[in-house]
Amino acid sequence: TPIQEKAIPWVLQGRDVLGCAQTGTGKTASFTLPMIDILAQGRVRARMPRSLIMTPTRELAQQIAENFNTYGKYTPLSMALLIGGVSFSDQEKALDKGVDVLIATPGRLLDHFERGRVLLTDVRILVVDEADRMLDMGFIPDLERIASLLPQIRQTLLFSATMPPEIRRLADKFLMNPKEITVSKPATAAETIKQSLVMVTGAGRDQTSIAKRKREILRKLIEREQPKNAIIFCNRKVDVDIVAKSLKKYGYDAAPIHGDLDQSQRTKTLEGFREGNIRLLIASDVAARGLDVPSVSHVFNFDVPGHAEDYVHRIGRTGRAGREGKAFTIVVPRDEKNFEDVEKLLQKEIPRVELPNMPKPTAAADRTDDGEKAEKKPTRTRTRSRKSDKTETASAEKTEAPAKAEAPETSEKAAAPAKSEKSETSGGKGGKGGSKSSRRSDRNDNNVVGLGDHLPEFIALSFEERRAS
Repeated sequence: TPIQEKAIPWVLQGRDVLGCAQTGTGKTASFTLPMIDILAQGRVRARMPRSLIMTPTRELAQQIAENFNTYGKYTPLSMALLIGGVSFSDQEKALDKGVDVLIATPGRLLDHFERGRVLLTDVRILVVDEADRMLDMGFIPDLERIASLLPQIRQTLLFSATMPPEIRRLADKFLMNPKEITVSKPATAAETIKQSLVMVTGAGRDQTSIAKRKREILRKLIEREQPKNAIIFCNRKVDVDIVAKSLKKYGYDAAPIHGDLDQSQRTKTLEGFREGNIRLLIASDVAARGLDVPSVSHVFNFDVPGHAEDYVHRIGRTGRAGREGKAFTIVVPRDEKNFEDVEKLLQKEIPRVELPNMPKPTAAADRTDDGEKAEKKPTRTRTRSRKSDKTETASAEKTEAPAKAEAPETSEKAAAPAKSEKSETSGGKGGKGGSKSSRRSDRNDNNVVGLGDHLPEFIALSFEERRAS
């Protein structure tokens, strides 16, 4: 592939490499193959790996380990995999024997280092795969600490599907005079992927009804497309479980995968999907980066990703290695802005499609919905007005007694302020509508506090003039 053709010669020469290529273009082989050739000479020592490959997710680490076993089948090189969710003892046994290639996620590697089970002073080659995902997941501080434990003289290879400014700053810190290789425009989708958008209509504003409508559209898409297999992406882990249960309920062969599942369950689910035992894989973004299942025919975005770059990685699970694929995205009105960012990133408009046999909202239905809301609002208003009348009556009765008691001792002019003051006090303690009405009627509408010279004209009107207008 283009990235392999350009990167492998520079890696064999011992140069640092900063590689950027679309997902699915063979970046893994572009550093694994030359590493096998470089490490063919030399010997291993216990707990001192000769090379280190860092990945953001467990699934990607497992995939690289499988590729290494395939490519290095006829070589004596040894490999160890350090990921979370797996027993420490098995990993420690592999480290004690000595390994040529150590493939790890940052957290588990640091756990082993702090336990004194691994030393990094003999690492000759450092590879950072999916560097932009490392940035998104907050692994950069761990990565910087790990780099500080490595020898200063080493070869560093950094590969990424996108090249934001943060990754360039990271490259300046880790790499020495790197050879920069870009074989395609960053954050672009493969031309072999046919992209489409389905807009959700008639679901109302209730989140439950919107989610139900989206699941209905998803089932219609699956019925229409009849995918050989597909990955369905959701933004939240809880939605992954809900969509998986919903599809199972309707008879589809579906299984969820996300970060809260046990590692053995995640591995079993992924293997079942690769082997064809699971047709629909409902996933969070844990499956959006680096996973290579060559024959995925469709990708469905149940949710629009929060970051436009994640859209590119998601749909990149299909159309890999020159194959054709299809990607559908379900968009609700509140997600239109995020999807506009996606189209801006891709610099093209994604075609909209309409599904046949889908009930569309009618004008009568819209009037019914609006009518129900319109009827409820006056009802609530009338209820408040009744309470307000009762409160006003009670407030008036309470205020009248003190006023009469003070009448012999004070004049009528002195009684009026006392009555008004008592009304405000009773309204502050228990009054709702009554206290507001009392204050509004006694207030001088032309004396408004707090607006300065920027008093709007309508506020200067009296209460009766405002109601009349």
